[in-house]
Amino acid sequence: MRARVYVTLKPSVFDPQGRTIAEALHSLGYANVDDVRQGKYFELDLQTTEVDAAKALAAEVADKVLANPVIESYRVEVE
Repeated sequence: MRARVYVTLKPSVFDPQGRTIAEALHSLGYANVDDVRQGKYFELDLQTTEVDAAKALAAEVADKVLANPVIESYRVEVE
């Protein structure tokens, strides 16, 4: 079973990379882009067929390894 994990900075955390991307887009003529927040994407191939077990395992991995829970939040999706 495959799990997808999306990790992003919490809204209260300044995102300098996102700000740089937004400024670059503005300089390229994309004035309608107000803000950009960058993040990370992971795909985990898991050895389970149970959706709940896959979500729990992916969340545990995200919480302990993939994300810094102090400044980042994550979302898990399971196929």
